[in-house]
Amino acid sequence: MSPKPADPEIRIALVETAARLIATEGLAGLTLRRLTREVGTSTMAVYTHFGSMDELRRAIRSEGFARLSEHLNGVPVSDDPVVDLAMLGRAYWANAIENPNLYRAMFMDRPTGLDDAGVGRDTFDVLVDNVQRGIDAARFDRGEALPRAVQVWGLIHGLVTLHLAQLLTAEDALASLHDGATNLFLAFGDTRDELARSIGSSVARR
Repeated sequence: MSPKPADPEIRIALVETAARLIATEGLAGLTLRRLTREVGTSTMAVYTHFGSMDELRRAIRSEGFARLSEHLNGVPVSDDPVVDLAMLGRAYWANAIENPNLYRAMFMDRPTGLDDAGVGRDTFDVLVDNVQRGIDAARFDRGEALPRAVQVWGLIHGLVTLHLAQLLTAEDALASLHDGATNLFLAFGDTRDELARSIGSSVARR
């Protein structure tokens, strides 16, 4: 008889439950025995699907960034890079709200190795590319896109984290995101009139 194929539903249950344990209790809360008990499966299932607990942690990181990438790639490219940056911010927010445990776990847990450290880089590259589009379109002053993208990422990541920690309501966090992005884009060189039109267009696209 051929071996029974691995159940993909068990695999995702292990990933999501492990992410919840890390998100709510830290890495110390993730043990093999507790994980399999909460999922209702055997310890062998972890080794069947991942090979080791370290590989499971890599899978959490990969799944978290894969879902983020799906949200970001769902933003259509327009002829206005500032509109697209605003829409990417909303996509980032939506992913975190839909996947709060994976979101927290993929940033709380350190990479398990050099290969793991590069996971998710493509999601940041999307942001860098769109900031560069703003520079190329003369909406932003000439300069390096990378440090500006880090500032945009830091703004939204910080507000998402504050909201998930229940330190800011969604309404307050989104209002601060709007104000913070406005201040950043003006500092990057955009004009108030052009920025107002772009923000208005991004709201209409929701």
